[in-house]
Amino acid sequence: MLKIYGIKNCSSMKKAFDLLTEQGLSYEFHDYKKQGIDAETIKTWLDALGQDVVLNKKGTTWRKLTTEEQENALANENNLITTLTTHTSLIKRPVLQTATGFIAGFDEAAYRELKN
Repeated sequence: MLKIYGIKNCSSMKKAFDLLTEQGLSYEFHDYKKQGIDAETIKTWLDALGQDVVLNKKGTTWRKLTTEEQENALANENNLITTLTTHTSLIKRPVLQTATGFIAGFDEAAYRELKN
């Protein structure tokens, strides 16, 4: 079973939902804006994908952080995990958990290769 993490009102999420549905793939949706996200899940993503993939520095949430907050978040993994669980909009969307790993961000080609 696929599990997709993100927030409901996001254009990348909509593309991901639409493509999964088009392919007839069933999935579970975890809305971390409403449900939150635990540190263990974030650590798993960081271990699998790396900080540069998981942390969305292009969004407005990152730009709204002070330079000190940004530097603190990047100082070490524990600080980054705390920052990401506090400011879930900093997580690249969507994060799709598959049987073989994770796909962060909407990657149409990778989604088209998925099997249920």
